[in-house]
Amino acid sequence: MKNYKTPRGTYDILPSEISDWQSVEGLIRDICQVYNYLEIRTPIFEDLEVYKRENDTSDMVNKEMYSFSVNNKDYLALRPEGTAGVIRSYVEHKMYASADLPAKLYYYGPMFRYERPQKGRQRQFYQFGVENIGVKSPLMDAETIALGYTIVKALGLSKVKVLINTLGDKESRDNYRNALKEYFKDDIGNLCQDCQNRYETNPLRILDCKIDQDQPIMKNVPAMQRYLTKESQAYFKEVLHSLDVLNIPYEIDDKLVRGLDYYSHTVFEVVSLAEESGSQATIFGGGRYDGLVEYFGGPSQSGVGFAMGIERLLILANAEKTLENNPDSVDIYVIGLGNVSTIPLEIATELRAAGYKTEFNVEPRSLKAQFKSVARFNAKIAIIIGEDEIAKKEVNIKNLTNKEQITCKFEDMLANIDIIYNEMESEHETHEH
Repeated sequence: MKNYKTPRGTYDILPSEISDWQSVEGLIRDICQVYNYLEIRTPIFEDLEVYKRENDTSDMVNKEMYSFSVNNKDYLALRPEGTAGVIRSYVEHKMYASADLPAKLYYYGPMFRYERPQKGRQRQFYQFGVENIGVKSPLMDAETIALGYTIVKALGLSKVKVLINTLGDKESRDNYRNALKEYFKDDIGNLCQDCQNRYETNPLRILDCKIDQDQPIMKNVPAMQRYLTKESQAYFKEVLHSLDVLNIPYEIDDKLVRGLDYYSHTVFEVVSLAEESGSQATIFGGGRYDGLVEYFGGPSQSGVGFAMGIERLLILANAEKTLENNPDSVDIYVIGLGNVSTIPLEIATELRAAGYKTEFNVEPRSLKAQFKSVARFNAKIAIIIGEDEIAKKEVNIKNLTNKEQITCKFEDMLANIDIIYNEMESEHETHEH
């Protein structure tokens, strides 16, 4: 018999792990809500040209994309990132016509890239991202960075820093491309083949090369700041001022260009300084982009956004022990002794309807065995019912925190549990403070 396993670069998220994922997802959704970002869900696959745009030199598009054909005529791709699909949807549904721009959107879901699997980076991975579309403003750049930074800090990650740079407007980038071509022209043959190709198509991407980053020629690369137009300088200055006002610390990184070709003006990354992050230090990154809305047939509008890998976020959160959920814990465990028929199920159903996470004993077992299950589920309350209790229409309720036990009628069970549970919550809050 064949031993089936997950394909290389994919993995199962097991029940013992899922509570951490749900905690992070819940926190993200809560923060997006207070920032007034709305969720959008786009297909997992799109037309190939949604991602493979003309003259795109990124590795993601040219080396890592899962693409396929249907009936040898429709060419599709599994989404390698979220921005392009969101912009396609933004244009298709004419969201640009809204009187209340910018459109502030967020997405969450699996992405796919064919690359070497490593810690924090798989071939199927989960990504959260935001897109702030329709208004070009330094304030929106700062707000977008602030949203991601708020999530990272709310998760309790302490060892992080914000790296920021500007690629300027088109004139600035053209000036800088010419300067880079002049700078690298005598040494380009010593760089990797990818960099040699980028020299002609997009020399800025040479600065993003992981293979040649330690080459001596990389140490004295001219800084982008010297080639910015006055308008681009003013724009970037306002972004930095906004971050200062928000008390978000940052560091200007002249070599930061990001890995996708559509960025302009502000680009940024928030990186981890923790040892656990290893070589994958980026927690989230993004920037402003012009031209994407037009590419998909919309008006000339700008956007800014970022993407955050959930796996890497979880690695760092667990390393700093900021997630303390017990996925197996329940509020109440119902113990049934003797011939109790469906009564434990009925009680559990009533408690679940009242909002209590409840489990009950299914097979005939001793009281000792059932209390072992109570301990494994880390239950706060145990309800004990046997044949005598059924005859008297009573239940025994045991507070597992202080070991006190009371007996009450069926009809008073829920009221007594509410009292006990509220007392536990109050006691817990008192200890926390």
